[in-house]
Amino acid sequence: MRLDVAAIRRGCPNCEIRSHRHLCGAELDHFRNAAKADGPLTVACTQQAAQFTDESGERPGGISFVNIRETAGWSRDGANAGPKMAALLAAAEIPAPDYPLVTLTSDGIILIYGRDEAAIEAGRLLADHLDVTVMLKQPADVTPPGTAVFPIVKGTIRNARGHFGAFELTIDDYAQPHPSSRDRFVFEVPRNRATSRCDLVLDLSGGAPLFPAHDLRDGYLRADPKDPAAVLRAVLAARDLVGSFDKPRYVDFTPSLCAHSRSKLTGCHRCLDLCPTGAITPDGDHVAVNAEICAGCGQCASACPTGAASYALPPADIQLQILRAMLLAYREAGGTQPVLLLHDSQHGTPLIDALARHGDGLPANVIPLAVNELTQVGLEAIIGAFAYGAAAVRFLLRAKPRHSVTGLLQTIGMAETILAGLGFDGRRVTTIETDDPDALTEQLTGIGDLAGLVTSATFRTVGKRGDLLRFGLSELHRLAPNQVDVIALPQGAPIGAITVDTGGCTLCLSCVSACPTGALRADPDRPVLKFVEDACVQCGLCQSTCPEKVITLTPQIDFRARRAPAQVIKEEEPALCVRCGTPFGVKSTIDRIATKLEGRHWMYPAGDRRAEALRMCADCRVIVMSEQQFDPIQDVPERAPPRTTDDYLRQRENKE
Repeated sequence: MRLDVAAIRRGCPNCEIRSHRHLCGAELDHFRNAAKADGPLTVACTQQAAQFTDESGERPGGISFVNIRETAGWSRDGANAGPKMAALLAAAEIPAPDYPLVTLTSDGIILIYGRDEAAIEAGRLLADHLDVTVMLKQPADVTPPGTAVFPIVKGTIRNARGHFGAFELTIDDYAQPHPSSRDRFVFEVPRNRATSRCDLVLDLSGGAPLFPAHDLRDGYLRADPKDPAAVLRAVLAARDLVGSFDKPRYVDFTPSLCAHSRSKLTGCHRCLDLCPTGAITPDGDHVAVNAEICAGCGQCASACPTGAASYALPPADIQLQILRAMLLAYREAGGTQPVLLLHDSQHGTPLIDALARHGDGLPANVIPLAVNELTQVGLEAIIGAFAYGAAAVRFLLRAKPRHSVTGLLQTIGMAETILAGLGFDGRRVTTIETDDPDALTEQLTGIGDLAGLVTSATFRTVGKRGDLLRFGLSELHRLAPNQVDVIALPQGAPIGAITVDTGGCTLCLSCVSACPTGALRADPDRPVLKFVEDACVQCGLCQSTCPEKVITLTPQIDFRARRAPAQVIKEEEPALCVRCGTPFGVKSTIDRIATKLEGRHWMYPAGDRRAEALRMCADCRVIVMSEQQFDPIQDVPERAPPRTTDDYLRQRENKE
């Protein structure tokens, strides 16, 4: 592997770069000396990471390891991969923050759900390790074992919920076998809606999965009973699931920022629509995220318009810092037309490894970046990457993803719309869905010549996801080929304006009280409705709350909105109290109400002083009613008795 040390030094100007030919062997003393020095240390080798870690001992700063061999050096373009190596090394300098953990505990209580002897055999294999119960679904001619080592019952699971260590199953047709069963099981009288609680579920029923996105449900193991190898793998996996296990708390959720609902009216439901495991549920005015069920796909965080849900592996600002370091180092080292290849470690890393060892390797301008989940990548990361000089972005997905990637596709669609509007020609953002290294090579080499920005942005990332997106859009717009002011976006975009039919608006200001971001505003001194487009997240609460139904969402980017003052949508003359002169409402609304009631309602007869109360503020209205000793029951007209069924039948007979 050839090293362009000069290019790496240009890309990492603040680092001391040393190159070696056999650092883990004959030149190991050079590493030992470097490990004794203060400051961060990065080793561009992952193969011997264990050896280097042992040699460094308890080094205070630790060591970062970067793979520049499979990702850059082992390539047909390896001689030109110096800028990419600089980018990978620069990204490794960004420290990854700690993330919170969720502890799940299993006592080893397992329910094996099957149809025949395969489930019983799985129970035998696990009986010495776990607390086993086997439940057979509609068993036919199953011969009872000679020795009762674990319970065997029958039943059909109708509903399943819970998580690793705390599953709860609702079972119909539940029954225990008669002890006298001889050549086949004979069961007692079955009953429905029995409940089973267990730590693990091994599903060998061959039916539909018990959970959505079942591959992501910890503690739920499933195998085809006709595939002995798959059953054995599931049994071996279940055997070790006893004790306490830590998993990341992938999503940090702030309920006060959630725009899901107000006053039982639904606004934003993006996360509910996208969560593949059902870990997100409505909870009053906001949603609740079950960290025990959450599998970390990150679609909720990437779609959340208010920042109520934020991803922790890593946070959005750290991810953007990594992109900034990579792309700026690549440019400083002399690289051109960088293509950012986002992938995960489980699928993408082995594919890139196979391509390096058995194929042509990655092209020199393709910079790979491993993320925990591709669906965690939000619009702010893509926009930021292009602002920092990326020419294209590709997401490397499995040919058959483990869960829905709808959120990612929506994000890509929005990014493509924005980039096209700003004058970036060609297909800039898309997915590569393959399990074949050769197909990956074909798609990467087929990207062609796509130029990035002539001058890239260098802004540093601060704030939450929404702030990062707005600032990235502003910088990209400043440097883009086309200086357009407004770009229409697809439905569901987290940026936009509202359209109000002012003729039907009564200035009730219900939308103002429902708006969670302050995009809609009132004025304490006069009836007016104002709108700040830069603060609008298109949650839809104003649309749901408006009693006149005159508000519609308009997803768009107006690059002038960040500097624009609040827009006056509608303003009317205030209604002044006829007694004290205090403004207390909208004059047109009060006039309309008074016109409908004066002389037409028994409480406000024409010419009566009571009608004046309609044009008074709340305080004066109470005072006047008290002075007049108004009796609200007096003069109530007699009402007809309520109609009964006999009345309706009699009316129907008369018509006939």
